[in-house]
Amino acid sequence: MSDKWETLHHSTEAGTDDWRTPREFFEKLHAEFGFVVDAAASPQNAMLPDYWTVTDNALAQDWTAVCREKGGAIWCNPPYGRNIGAWVTKAWIESTRGATVVLLTFARTDTVWWHSWAAKASEIRFVKGRLRFEKPDGTRGNPAPVPSVVLVFNPAGENG
Repeated sequence: MSDKWETLHHSTEAGTDDWRTPREFFEKLHAEFGFVVDAAASPQNAMLPDYWTVTDNALAQDWTAVCREKGGAIWCNPPYGRNIGAWVTKAWIESTRGATVVLLTFARTDTVWWHSWAAKASEIRFVKGRLRFEKPDGTRGNPAPVPSVVLVFNPAGENG
């Protein structure tokens, strides 16, 4: 794994960093928003045919142009390390440029990044219970160690 992303995805069990969003959880959001790219993925955990890996460096991509070109929204379940603030900031910035971005992360309401950027989301959807992220083979791991949240960033802060 590259050092660009601290871990490719959250680690709910020791030694594993390539977890996938639970399929049924993702599918409900996908039906609502029509995602066109998975902004933080690997071949093992991508939720969509089009995805960006560590090598693609999603933080340097133009998410708004992709949304306009493909006519949909960006899905992002970013790595949950110290750089999470950069991902939430990117989601907000791209929404001010015209993209709809839906980001799944931990509900860390005590952090600077939460108050600086997550609080700017058009919608904040707290997830009831703890998600059980999936291994690449589809089996589920233990419940996540902390609560999750879905942050919806609509263009110009539109509530939706």
